Amino acid sequence: MKKLLACLLLFTAVQATSAQKKTTSDPRFAGIDAKLEALLAEWQVAGFAVAVVEKDKIVYAKGFGYRDYEKKLPATANTLFAIGSCTKAFTSGVLGQLRGESKLTFSDKPSKHIAGLKFFSDDLDEDLTISDLMCHRTGLPRHDYAWYFFNTDSRDSLIQKIQYQAPSAGVRQRYQYNNFMFMLQGVIAEKITNKSWEDNIRERFFKPLGMNTSSLSMVEMAKAAEPALGYEVRNNKEISKLDYFHIRGMAPAGSINSSVNEMANWMKVWIYGGRYNGKEILPAAYVNEAMSAQMVSSAGMPSKEHPDIQFNNYGYGWGLNSYKGHYRVSHGGNIDGFSASTTIFPSDSVGIVVLVNQDGSMLPSIVRNMMADRMFKLSQSDWSKELKADVEKNRKAQTEALAKALANEKKGTKPSHLLEQFEGQYSHAGYGTFRMYVKQDSLFGTSGLHKFWLRHVHYDVFQPFVFNRLNKLDTADKSEVRFNFRTGLDGAFERVTVSGLEPNVDPLEFISKPVVKTIKADDLKKYVGDYELSGVIAKVYMKDDKSFHLLVPGQPEYTLEYLGGHKFTIMGLSGYKLEFEESEGKINGVAFIQPNGTFKAKRK
Repeated sequence: MKKLLACLLLFTAVQATSAQKKTTSDPRFAGIDAKLEALLAEWQVAGFAVAVVEKDKIVYAKGFGYRDYEKKLPATANTLFAIGSCTKAFTSGVLGQLRGESKLTFSDKPSKHIAGLKFFSDDLDEDLTISDLMCHRTGLPRHDYAWYFFNTDSRDSLIQKIQYQAPSAGVRQRYQYNNFMFMLQGVIAEKITNKSWEDNIRERFFKPLGMNTSSLSMVEMAKAAEPALGYEVRNNKEISKLDYFHIRGMAPAGSINSSVNEMANWMKVWIYGGRYNGKEILPAAYVNEAMSAQMVSSAGMPSKEHPDIQFNNYGYGWGLNSYKGHYRVSHGGNIDGFSASTTIFPSDSVGIVVLVNQDGSMLPSIVRNMMADRMFKLSQSDWSKELKADVEKNRKAQTEALAKALANEKKGTKPSHLLEQFEGQYSHAGYGTFRMYVKQDSLFGTSGLHKFWLRHVHYDVFQPFVFNRLNKLDTADKSEVRFNFRTGLDGAFERVTVSGLEPNVDPLEFISKPVVKTIKADDLKKYVGDYELSGVIAKVYMKDDKSFHLLVPGQPEYTLEYLGGHKFTIMGLSGYKLEFEESEGKINGVAFIQPNGTFKAKRK
């Protein structure tokens, strides 16, 4: 019976795959199906889909492999994939519409529309414009771990982080990709329209373009009729499923899910100068600006191998370069388990979209270029072979870098403190809070949904290894991130310096925050009293049986927070603690632990 059921399932999958892979009559695509099919095994890909638009017609649209690798459910041109940062052109497009409605200008300061928005410095507050957000020229590097590791639904909390994120260049001095700036664009639109970013995308793009199955969150996508699951390649050979990553508050930077058939309608808008079926979707002036250079991304000099691939610029939500003499407007997308590419050749009235359910895949670029070579009847480069060589070269460089890092480790050293003394919370206002704890003689950390083990490198330096969805360590991680714990004058750890989270700025300092515990009011009463130190009387008292305080003559009133045992911390003062002393069941003294020493007082 089991064999019969397996045969029926296999037969059904084959039928479904065959039904949606009809051969095209366009001679430009002769033999392409077999070449695309071969990429699945060559790159260990679960599945992908591709669509090609020429003027107002889809001339090619097919799926290959599986949207669900385990169940062998085929990927089709209607399968939904996460498109990642291909979302950015949609988000900037809303601002293009609002400018056309005279509701903003691109020279506006972002703070004109977002009350309370602050950047790292007054100069940034004064100099930055909305157009700077749209083309990655703010001077701010990615700071991506600030939202990826510390995920939240609250865009307000993400906005609050920005003022603590350091720039690494001057405004308009250097192209630096930044997802926070696209989140801000979504919020600017929200403030102007009094509608959520999600509603703006649905009403302004999805509805008029007939993108009826496209969605704006993984929760929505999971409920769709034909969603793709996300995958990664482990150990360079194993296709392994990944959980969906919920982008949440950062959604305007990359949370759209769509199919190649529906993305084809989006590409038609750009091919026709902002119009779809004769109706204006985007102002023509905006389309022209968005697909024109607003910032140089990199030198983009032609190589010896590809002299006809030139320049590398950025418009508004689009990357710009030339491909074998054809002006190319494109954007990639990557989020856990998915990769994507959306490309417009405006001078040729051609669009190509490739969506893949593989993490960090090279396939979108390979397939895009293969289709372009055929559309324009160009010499067909072996892009798979070439990019495979690039991947191997990068892998070798990573291995060499890891070996070098390991060679620099000081063997035979140990931490300066017991592991239990590393425990606690460490916070950075521009990122979030790590919680460190000890379990089974090892140091671990958490941040939001992420859990990691800290491997001892040397002295008080540790390397994090993240646990995967199966709660197994990702020991293949070759991250250069290091945690360097630092003590204060009292010998206690007061901060951890983290290098590698944002390599373009100085190492980030996460300040130690005590883990405050609850204590009953009746249990606090035993500490209330006067404590004498060299003739000075320090008063410890309660207010309304709720709050606990310290008053030293000539100083402000301090609030005390309970740490456990007989220990308390002084709220708002780093490195200042009180530890009460007990003898024969009674509190008879207190030690004031300060950066400049420990001072003991007797209870009167």
